[in-house]
Amino acid sequence: MPLTLPPLNSLRAFEAAARTGSFTAAAEEIGVSAAAISQHVKKLEDYLGKTVFTRQNNRVTLTDAGHSFFESAASGLQIISDTTEEHLLKRSRARLVISAIESVTEKWLTRRIAEYCHAHPDFRFDLRVEPDPVDFARHNIDLRLAYDGTHYPELELVNLPQDVLVPVCSPDYLARHPEIGTHGMAAVPDADLLHTSWGPSFGTQPSWQKWHSHANLPQPVLTKGFLVHSSAVLLDLAREGLGVALGQRLMIHDDVEAGRLVRISDLTIPLGRSYCLAYPRVKQQKRHLLPLIEWLRGRAVS
Repeated sequence: MPLTLPPLNSLRAFEAAARTGSFTAAAEEIGVSAAAISQHVKKLEDYLGKTVFTRQNNRVTLTDAGHSFFESAASGLQIISDTTEEHLLKRSRARLVISAIESVTEKWLTRRIAEYCHAHPDFRFDLRVEPDPVDFARHNIDLRLAYDGTHYPELELVNLPQDVLVPVCSPDYLARHPEIGTHGMAAVPDADLLHTSWGPSFGTQPSWQKWHSHANLPQPVLTKGFLVHSSAVLLDLAREGLGVALGQRLMIHDDVEAGRLVRISDLTIPLGRSYCLAYPRVKQQKRHLLPLIEWLRGRAVS
């Protein structure tokens, strides 16, 4: 039975315009003029007998009919693209574009993704390290490790277990302050506390002040300690014996396991929101995407 297909150039133009939200951006991507993209889309609308876009100045928005058609069309084109790449390059390797926030990438993701590569030798990736939010369409991102999925309401989200923060220091620091073994955090001077500056994008900001309130200890004086603008650097400084940090359980796991950091209290405070893995539904047919998500979720500290 012959295939029922729209004009393939029109289908390609429609997919690019829907993904980028602009005839101009689609034209730049494909290498034609914006007028050509418009003509291709008009041919597709004539073929389907439906309007697929609402035009608003230089932007285009999918109609209900456009949304319905886009999901299947984009998924089909992705499969064709993956199959063509595999045959043209004569390789079975699948490449994913992965985007992630910096500190969690350095302290947690790199080891887990390397382990996945060892278990799946055909897997290859491009790794982008950048803050939220990111433009999935512009950078052709397949998977994002993010803090707080509210940046990506249109995407599929897989939440990692809720993280908590716990006081940690180096074995050397603990050896130099034996009184901590007897009196716990009450023996740590304010001058030795490492504070995290979370930045304006974090709505909830766990702090030593909140931890001390939970522990029924006097409030520390912020200006007596150290202020660090990176969670990863904060833990590096704690590992070097500079003082005591509130470390995220996800990010301290490897250092604690290796004996480079030690927990000096079992009292924790919540991070606020969960880390999550975000991906476009139309990309779920890409090889390794869903297996990698399950791999990472299974290796998140619960």
